[in-house]
Amino acid sequence: MLAFVAYLCGMTAPYLDRLGIESLNPMQKQMLETFRPGSGVVLIAPTGSGKTLAFLLPLLQMLDAYSTGIQALVIVPSRELALQIERVFREMQTGFKVLSCYGGHPVKSERNSLSSGPALVIGTPGRLADHMRRGHIETAGIKRLVLDEFDKSLELGFSDDMAFIASCLSSVDTRALTSATRMPEIPEYAGIKNPIKVDYSPEKSLPALTLHAVRADGNDKLEELFKLICMFGSESSLIFCNHREAVERISQRLKMQGIVHGIYHGGMEQEARELALIRFRNGTHHTLLTTNLASRGLDIPELRHVVHYQLPDTETTWIHRNGRTARMFASGKAWLVMAADEYVPQFLTAVPAFEILPEPSDLPQLPEWETLRFNLGKKDKVSRADIAGFLMGQGLIEATAIGRIDLADRVSYAAVKRSICRALLSQIRGKPLKRKQVTVALAR
Repeated sequence: MLAFVAYLCGMTAPYLDRLGIESLNPMQKQMLETFRPGSGVVLIAPTGSGKTLAFLLPLLQMLDAYSTGIQALVIVPSRELALQIERVFREMQTGFKVLSCYGGHPVKSERNSLSSGPALVIGTPGRLADHMRRGHIETAGIKRLVLDEFDKSLELGFSDDMAFIASCLSSVDTRALTSATRMPEIPEYAGIKNPIKVDYSPEKSLPALTLHAVRADGNDKLEELFKLICMFGSESSLIFCNHREAVERISQRLKMQGIVHGIYHGGMEQEARELALIRFRNGTHHTLLTTNLASRGLDIPELRHVVHYQLPDTETTWIHRNGRTARMFASGKAWLVMAADEYVPQFLTAVPAFEILPEPSDLPQLPEWETLRFNLGKKDKVSRADIAGFLMGQGLIEATAIGRIDLADRVSYAAVKRSICRALLSQIRGKPLKRKQVTVALAR
């Protein structure tokens, strides 16, 4: 068996190279061994442990290059996760077509893409169920099914849609279910009766995570939050609130205090949410104010700090929030910010002594990067190399002044050094990108 796994790891090496990954972690290797044709696998692992690659790589081994039509289906709880998985699969350059389906854009465009026969379809339960009711998805060839972040899908109330989708998939013989937490039982419609368990659950302990606490003099905790952010400096932090109204209110105060930051919650337009994540990933801001929406299922870079500005309601929420840092055995810190009359949640059996934060002498330095928005994207046949070449050739800057580049269908984003940003915009104004007119502006 070890020789077989070594063989499979060798088969995946080119894909890992394209993703910039040197080797698989133990969980991913175990999934290569266990997620095979005819199997039913339940993978339990925390957010950030590499579950996406853990099921994509063995799924890829099961796709038939000579078959037409949809061969595999991945069901996810959110648009963001669907796009993340699609991006990873595309970057692997497998030669197979992939399509993500989700609410928020026209059904017609997805219907047209479905008719061209992608081998892999990734989608949210509501949108996939809608396509199936309309007859847009030919299900006869679908033999592999992945229910990703299944516990989150149940939490969000997608059980009925998932049950309907499962009832339409009569040809499925291979299933995988992933979850960040253990579940007391698996619904019958998942079709996994005697699962092979790949269990890397974090349980209740996060050994690489250290817990810290601060207490405000009264009920206004904003001053303590301000001190924390100043103390973090350029280290990245997620600040969790329980409600979007709190995110907006705190953001206004931080703006008045001169703190560069982003916000992310379910009340924002989708494009604004995606831009907030892009700016956070590429270093345009180091602080992101958010609701529990960002506690799982998102491609967020390694964090140094998680701040519980408003205390979580449940232990599960506590675990998922903290799972954003100290990922894959790295170290991180979780902070409790408590008002004078706030009590520690019962599920926390121990809380460290409250720390006295230093009075800030200066605001954190401005982030090194700024984000530019291009009104051309993948469907305009624009690549990352095209954008980098444009910035260096037309903008006359070095490659070291260019950071992360993100592509969407009709728009692209590039991080550039903040110090040269204004001059760069002036230099490239009116110049073509791949012989096309392009508008470039600061992304806000």
